[in-house]
Amino acid sequence: MGARKFFVGGNWKCNGTVDEVKKIVSMLNAADVPSEAEVEVVISPPFVFLSQVKSLLRSDFAVAAQNCWVRKGGAYTGEISVEMLLNLDIPWVILGHSERRLILKESNEFVADKVAYALSQGVKVIACIGETLEQREAGETLNVVSEQTKAIAEKIDNWSNVVLAYEPVWAIGTGKVATPLQAQEVHIELRKWLEANVSPDVAESVRIIYGGSVNAGNCAELAAQLDVDGFLVGGASLKPEFVDIIRSAKVTNA
Repeated sequence: MGARKFFVGGNWKCNGTVDEVKKIVSMLNAADVPSEAEVEVVISPPFVFLSQVKSLLRSDFAVAAQNCWVRKGGAYTGEISVEMLLNLDIPWVILGHSERRLILKESNEFVADKVAYALSQGVKVIACIGETLEQREAGETLNVVSEQTKAIAEKIDNWSNVVLAYEPVWAIGTGKVATPLQAQEVHIELRKWLEANVSPDVAESVRIIYGGSVNAGNCAELAAQLDVDGFLVGGASLKPEFVDIIRSAKVTNA
């Protein structure tokens, strides 16, 4: 896999209480996982727990927000600005998650504007892309993810602080999971798209991670795929098996 360091993100989504957060962080802090040289781990709790998690979490794991506003803060009730994340010393943000694209109707262009603004202010981005079941069954998968990626590529020049997360919508929280070969197929096509439309250097260096019902039972086989550079984990990131998923970095470094 060359120089692409394995990446594991834990997206807690809209879950947690103060006590639950303490328990999860205690579990993570006690975990025996590969070193920072082998795997980059980023934990993404809800906004209200960002400071709590950051203050308690081990220093070799980073913290991410689950969303941010598209420009500088102001009269945008209910939104969280990139500047606020910087003020809390939060280095990462997840943008374009399918739940926001589908439920809150965030368009490719709106997501791309968010990505560009966050990067311009110095926050690193986990940018999510992926197709619905209807789109996959219609043979539209590669068109959909290419268009989502193209919107971002048209707004940014530097990809060094971007991780692309391919999350087939039909596999998120459903228990269904893309087979290792299905994941590898999309990841390699995304890399080819980047090579043709951005640059060979970006195609080789950008990390493309997989999300969608990743768990302790399937992570090793997925991690063994040449172009799967890690995972964005949902429900399993709240459970002890998240540690096993982090350890799957060993598969690619073996």
